[in-house]
Amino acid sequence: MASEEVGALPDGPFEQRADQFGPDLRRALQALYGARGDFEAILARLMCIAQSASAERPSELRALDRARARDPDWFLTPDRIGYSCYVDRFAGDLRAIGGRIDYLRELGVNYLHLLPFLKMRPGQNDGGFAVSSYREVEPALGDMADLAQLAGQLRAAGISLCADLLCNHTSDDHEWALRAKAGEAPFRAYYLTVETEAETQEFEPHLSQVFAASAPGNFTYCPQLRRWVWTTFYPYQWDLNYANPAVLQEMAAAMLNLANHGVEVFRLDSAPFLWKQKGSDCQNLPQAHAIIQALRALAAIAAPAVLLKAEAIVPAAQLVDYLGIGPSAGKECHLAYNTNLMTLQWAALARGNAELLAEGLAAMPRPPEHTGWLSYVRCHDDIGWGVLRAGSASKQRDWAALRSFVSQFYAGESENSFDSGAVFEVTKGQAVHGTSGSLASLCGLERAQMKEDRGEIDLAVRRILLMTAVSMAFGGIALINMGDELGQLNHAEFARAPRFDGDGRWLHRGPMDWNLAAQRHEPGSVAARVFSGFQAMAKARAILPLANAPARIEAGPPSVLRLCHGQNGQQFLLLANFSSLPTQADLPAGRWRDALSQESALHDSINLEGYAARWLLQGSEP
Repeated sequence: MASEEVGALPDGPFEQRADQFGPDLRRALQALYGARGDFEAILARLMCIAQSASAERPSELRALDRARARDPDWFLTPDRIGYSCYVDRFAGDLRAIGGRIDYLRELGVNYLHLLPFLKMRPGQNDGGFAVSSYREVEPALGDMADLAQLAGQLRAAGISLCADLLCNHTSDDHEWALRAKAGEAPFRAYYLTVETEAETQEFEPHLSQVFAASAPGNFTYCPQLRRWVWTTFYPYQWDLNYANPAVLQEMAAAMLNLANHGVEVFRLDSAPFLWKQKGSDCQNLPQAHAIIQALRALAAIAAPAVLLKAEAIVPAAQLVDYLGIGPSAGKECHLAYNTNLMTLQWAALARGNAELLAEGLAAMPRPPEHTGWLSYVRCHDDIGWGVLRAGSASKQRDWAALRSFVSQFYAGESENSFDSGAVFEVTKGQAVHGTSGSLASLCGLERAQMKEDRGEIDLAVRRILLMTAVSMAFGGIALINMGDELGQLNHAEFARAPRFDGDGRWLHRGPMDWNLAAQRHEPGSVAARVFSGFQAMAKARAILPLANAPARIEAGPPSVLRLCHGQNGQQFLLLANFSSLPTQADLPAGRWRDALSQESALHDSINLEGYAARWLLQGSEP
């Protein structure tokens, strides 16, 4: 490990981990910087960063490292329930989050993803994803001491803290960007820039446009630099240049510093975009995977309790790569967002037909050993319909027509639409991007309540619970987006606030409705029906034979998804009816019981109401 350059490694766990994971780090760096004459110095610098972070790691986190080393699959148990929220929308600031821990535990949550809370660009900042400092908390939310204190409170309650590692770009007011603008060449090299507009056109024809309506193109001219800066997302978000090893060193140090403040899981934002190469679409390149593998090795050496989670909005065949396959098995991310499950579910609900969902899940690769999916129905972003393309399911079909249909349906533009969503980032002549809206509004609750139609309200609640039941039954960590557990609706007034500059995603990012939360214990209220349904699923899920067992998809009526798990002498069967019409589903031979109601289902078949989901267990009692 070039110990003469790193310095004498102390005897004990760090040295052992350096010996174990150092070769992984070396291999990853070889793919990035192996041709450089200073390769050994780059490796040595990263090992010094890891050694310093390990030495500074608090004792309680060292104890967590030891516990997690004894149980590397701790995050794959079926009792893992996640919750995602913005700090200010949920509680106000970091200190106030501590006062809401009892609410989270009541729901069964043991994994909390706090969306960007680091210092962010004033004004437009893409919901905090335009980071101004990796080492400071946004002042209105607290400081680093508050972060460490909250992490300790969560850990004591059995809740793991997840944070975003904004590794593709910084804000244009980050210290590195400001020093680049001031003429400091080393910091200009932190970013991807070209000198002329003609040079941008050597890249643009191969690139997609993430925000074609509000931020077209992939480059922004900076007068101070007199150069064009690569800006994949918004003009104020400058893409980092990982061909410069100093960037990887800075990112590793930032990650390990946050880990030492108690962050246990890092969501790697925009993971597919980390490496740029002329002539390619600059997504999912081998070097992007090498960057992630380097971060994984460094975390394993310095803070082994830490998990990495990939945010990659790609079809399943590419998504599984971020969990590490072949030579990189066990060397990349521990978790990945199951975007395909989420998007295919919404398509199934719009069509009233589960066949495409079943095809997609049947074709989905199994996550490698010691890795898993993060399953979800909604998140802070739009529902990105672009993932509905070849690779999402097994059969050939007109994907463009499907994307157009679901986009129109969830914008309320179809004859049979029941929802109150909105299209996101769609321009004339451009491909459909996505849909904004809360789970409840997209499932029809907003329209139903406006009409005061009890029958429609009941159907909307059933849809909410159906979508959640499928997501929770798939396996991995089941993630709840803030407010969905109460049937919280869109917040149109919040979305129209001038500070959000027309970003339609704020439609479902409104503040937590604590008055609605107070209704969760009022029998018969919508909030109580939804919350108790989520709560019952979270509790029952803990005994399901899910873990990392492969799911089987069985044939059934077109509207019904039949998903099976088997493990430790138990069989689990999900029956989910995506139609409004009742239907009958056959049961395999044997004695079955309902995991939610404990009702016995001893018949050869079972009647499913419209939008009903049943969790059935067979075999030995847990």
